Amino acid sequence: MKKSLIILISMITLPVFAQETEEFPKNKEQENQLEEIIIQGNRIQLPFRQTARDIQVITQEEIQKLPARSLNEVLSYISGVDIRQRGPFGTQTDISIDGGTSEQSIVLINGVKMIDSQTAHNMMNLPVPLTAIAHIEVLRGAAARVYGINALTGAINIVTKKDRNSSITARLLAGSSFESKEEGDGSGIYAGGGAEVTGNFATEKQRHLLAVAQNKYNGQRYNSASRNTRLFYNGQYDLDLNNSMQAMAGYAGSRFGANGFYAAPGDRNSEELVESSIFSLSSKHQWGDFMISPRISNRYGEDDYRYFKDDLSKGRSLHYTNALMLELNSHLVTDIGTFGFGWESRLEEINSSNIGDHKRDNHGAYAELAGSLGEKLQGTAGLYANYNTDFGWQWYPGLDLAYLINTSWKVSTSIGAGQRIPSFTDLYLNQLPGNIGNESLQPENAWSYETNVEYQKQNLTLQVGAFSRNITDFIDWVREDASQPYSPINFGKNTVKGIYGRVRQNFTLGNRESIGYRFSYNYLQPTLESSAGVTSKYVLESLKHQLIAGVHYQVDKFSLHLENRWLQRELADAYNIVDLRVNYQWQNFLFHTEGTNLFNAEYKEAGAVPMPGRWFSLGVTYQWEQL
Repeated sequence: MKKSLIILISMITLPVFAQETEEFPKNKEQENQLEEIIIQGNRIQLPFRQTARDIQVITQEEIQKLPARSLNEVLSYISGVDIRQRGPFGTQTDISIDGGTSEQSIVLINGVKMIDSQTAHNMMNLPVPLTAIAHIEVLRGAAARVYGINALTGAINIVTKKDRNSSITARLLAGSSFESKEEGDGSGIYAGGGAEVTGNFATEKQRHLLAVAQNKYNGQRYNSASRNTRLFYNGQYDLDLNNSMQAMAGYAGSRFGANGFYAAPGDRNSEELVESSIFSLSSKHQWGDFMISPRISNRYGEDDYRYFKDDLSKGRSLHYTNALMLELNSHLVTDIGTFGFGWESRLEEINSSNIGDHKRDNHGAYAELAGSLGEKLQGTAGLYANYNTDFGWQWYPGLDLAYLINTSWKVSTSIGAGQRIPSFTDLYLNQLPGNIGNESLQPENAWSYETNVEYQKQNLTLQVGAFSRNITDFIDWVREDASQPYSPINFGKNTVKGIYGRVRQNFTLGNRESIGYRFSYNYLQPTLESSAGVTSKYVLESLKHQLIAGVHYQVDKFSLHLENRWLQRELADAYNIVDLRVNYQWQNFLFHTEGTNLFNAEYKEAGAVPMPGRWFSLGVTYQWEQL
């Protein structure tokens, strides 16, 4: 622990860096990349620097610096994002934002929602490998005005590559803890690896991205082996300058030992198989200042949980869910600003062995206006009206404002409402003597308020902010004592107040040498107001402190990236994780090695699952691009 604290202090005090070799673009080019990124709101799309919300963007170049093997691990380095893995190596993850629950935030791929109506445990079963990602957008705070239901604490949009040049990227990775397997788990050491290939085939009018990935690990402790398969396609065809068509399809399949995931210690020999598929077809049509984009998409999921993997006659749960989504998005540019408006419908159904057969529909209509008053004040105001066949009408207004003090300083504030619809698991689960659902649940409703100040000049970016979120009819799984099953109730009022700060700086030391750092800290203060004398899962798991820091150094074709994460939950001991990645660029090959959890910290993120100790990986990435 002392060693990790020394490294943490060194990361805070060292200065920061700009990348200058072929591996990473120069600092100025990185800034230009951010300027060119268009935030992919479904109605109004704004350049990154013109947004009035706190949106963090993680580029492909930044992903290549991180000691991460999966998308889940990449997100764990983002300020305000709480990643709680039951299984490592991209197997199973709950994700939340700014002290919320995993059901209160949503994940999207190119604007298509990955909401799983069965449970948020499966939302991160995604088909997109790391090499197919162009950038990731993290929008914090109430996002219902932008994305509708369940975007109560924020949204994460994964944007895939849409390059106009053909390219191929291939990555191989292998790693091990070099620890001997536990008794009863076979012989040898815990190890594994994976491969992924992403190809982009482009002509003047067409772009087709195809990606495939497979990884397999024999685990990191007893009954924790996993195998994950990812297939993804995204294509665009330009009919002419004003009309285009887009198609997206993907499949993600995971099979893993679920020791300690949900019902420890009795689930020591449990196993889970999760499969998800997505399909989307859309088009865009431009007539002068007016754009309209219809889209139809579908997400299908299968979840096969086997409490006794060697005896499927008992303790088995089978779930089949489907969500058909119909959307019509549009915007109109006028002299007073850009109007966005449209409609969407989401038709959900589930067939389950212990949840039953259920259907429900959700319909939403929205309108918003983005504009400016002079050169200083920018903003977006809007309203989302939602109707659910089980819960009736709800309205979500929202307002975002940003004032540009000068070229370096910007002050932003936002206020918005949101709602979280109970999942089918919340309502109908019947796992006696385990967890039991509650058909009387009502949706959660929230108001969020946030203010932040941003300073940016040359190689320094600094942000500080504060927020408050008030949720009524907060849903939590509770029980009166250890002999009783957990069951969800509308617990009462949940208030989360928080402050955060982020700083990033880059320096060029010589012609081909650079150094840099980034640092972020979040403090969360959640409170629950309820008269119920019960044990709350949320209180046990809510995040209180999150500190993330990193140092990067590069000379010529060699680079070193050191990352530190320190977290503490409300009723748990703090833990500190130090990770390291070393890169070497040779022609079209990037050789990299990672060491994660270097000081072998013992910690859990979810359930009763100890996360891996010290783990070493070795990989190579090949990239070819048509000039």
